[in-house]
Amino acid sequence: MMDKLYNEDELLSLSGIQHFAFCERQWGLIHVENQWVENVRTVEGKHLHQKVDDPYFTETRGDVKTVRSVPLVSKKLGLYGVADVLELQKLSEDNSGVRYSIVEYKRGKPKPDDRDEVQLCAQAICLEEMLAITLDYGYLYYGETKHRHRVVFDDSLRTRVKELTVRMHMLYAQGETPSALKGKRCKNCSMVNICIPKIGKGGNKTGKYLASVFDEMKNEY
Repeated sequence: MMDKLYNEDELLSLSGIQHFAFCERQWGLIHVENQWVENVRTVEGKHLHQKVDDPYFTETRGDVKTVRSVPLVSKKLGLYGVADVLELQKLSEDNSGVRYSIVEYKRGKPKPDDRDEVQLCAQAICLEEMLAITLDYGYLYYGETKHRHRVVFDDSLRTRVKELTVRMHMLYAQGETPSALKGKRCKNCSMVNICIPKIGKGGNKTGKYLASVFDEMKNEY
């Protein structure tokens, strides 16, 4: 059975897969409802990317050429986006062999979940489709540790990416934002005041919350 190919009108933002892997509701608020809130982490992350987001910058050091802000697209995943850095390493003097490496820049340090690895792997799958190549691994560079972390694009990670994108497209087509589920991750989420996870579990809690607000308003008058 042939894999579905998405058309241009169906393409979703590749960066959204990181939000989706972290919290489906956060993804829905940002990518379905077009809501966004800046916090310290998002500002720091934007500042870090400004240092590498120059689409006209290329640099060659020895046998490695560095290209920044590389456009990406995959009709199989239905995603489009940009890779922070693409490194091309010459493997032979006659340029008959080149090794490609994708590098994604992140603020902070490695996460306890796979959201960053998923985003990097999605970028790799896009590049593979565009250039008809195979990438075995890529790198995540963290601003806090100032170290690269190698990510292997194995079958399990690739499957995870494909499963996430299928669900993303399904929810987006339905215009559906998943319900709020309160957890430890909410503490550092920039969308917490819009999401209101405390009242996300069950309509009865939402109703009680609104009723208490109305009661307070009545008492004021």
